[in-house]
Amino acid sequence: MAGAMDGVRVLDLTTMVAGPVATMMLADQGADVIKVESPHGDLMRHFSRGRNGMNASFLSCNRNKRSLAVDLKSAEGLEIVNKLIASAQVFVHNFRPGIAERMGLGEEAVRAIRRDIVYVSITGYGTKGPYVNQRAYDPVIQAMSGLADIQRDRETGRPRMVRTIIADYTTALTAAQAITAALFTRERSGEGQHVQLSMLDAMISYMWPEAMPSLTFVGAETDPSDGEVGPDLVFATQDRYITAAALSDDEWAGMCRALNRQELIDDPRFKTARDRSINAVERRTITSTELEKWRADEILPRLLANDVPSAPVRSRFELLQDEQVRENQILEEFETEAFGKVRMPRAAARFDRTPATVRTLAPLLGADNTAILAELGYQADDIARLESTRVVHNQAKKESAGG
Repeated sequence: MAGAMDGVRVLDLTTMVAGPVATMMLADQGADVIKVESPHGDLMRHFSRGRNGMNASFLSCNRNKRSLAVDLKSAEGLEIVNKLIASAQVFVHNFRPGIAERMGLGEEAVRAIRRDIVYVSITGYGTKGPYVNQRAYDPVIQAMSGLADIQRDRETGRPRMVRTIIADYTTALTAAQAITAALFTRERSGEGQHVQLSMLDAMISYMWPEAMPSLTFVGAETDPSDGEVGPDLVFATQDRYITAAALSDDEWAGMCRALNRQELIDDPRFKTARDRSINAVERRTITSTELEKWRADEILPRLLANDVPSAPVRSRFELLQDEQVRENQILEEFETEAFGKVRMPRAAARFDRTPATVRTLAPLLGADNTAILAELGYQADDIARLESTRVVHNQAKKESAGG
């Protein structure tokens, strides 16, 4: 069965995480994503040790793609990409502002080849302003967006980073949705457009509803309070950490019953959601103290029986054995000749008519050079010449030769 994005060709000139994950989502849904890389390859290829020329980080961001390794600084390399542009519906890059134009791949140049293309530029900070030329990685955006401040240690006051690259993945999700919307418009109107997206935009939009409501009403701003962020976090029991979130009145009453503290249900400090927000520090102190009196296997069934959203804090190894994960087949394993058995999550969205599937794992650098160039009309001797002059580079051949 064809995927929802079947028939769409995406030229992916992005590197690292945000752009590659966005285009990988489209690839999962059936798009023909051609990852255009320099002869050195995406920097993500060179992080951590891997297996037979492939590391886990790159593998997890680039499945279902084809790789073309080409020297865009050469006239012939640029000509190859220009031929691909003519056959593509989407062009995506995450260069800093001005670099695509200097390379001859700015919107004007690309649209001269394919008028109706969806041109997507992902940046750290946007296209104007004092930070526009600064490099931006996930921790930088966490710091600049206020996320590290939200994670501030309440005892020491030290800001903290979220220990996953949440800014990258939030940007990836935003980009994938925006590309799909632009393609929908293109389908109806026949017109392409320029989609511009910055990591800073994506993170502020993502955090605002929960983390910054006190900044919403102009002229009545207040400093965000503890109660605005993370209503209930991680609690210690006698033997392990758990989480329990009592947001509604019914959930708060259920937690009080589970903890044998029924008198707190009608306590005026915690009577309503607003009361519990205003008195969040005191509420958490009481909740933490009470939960520390229980073992996790004692209190969790009581919380769940009272309809209180709660769970143990799982280790990542525990996740592999989790019955919910297994029952829903969230993780899949693939047997490959090159890399052995590989585990990765399936596409999160499940379509009953146009399935998103893992068809191929991430390619070695330049693994699809020959096939892509042949599709563009290059003959075998032309392809051999381009490889010999290093216009294109094929790591797959190098790996198979033991180089």
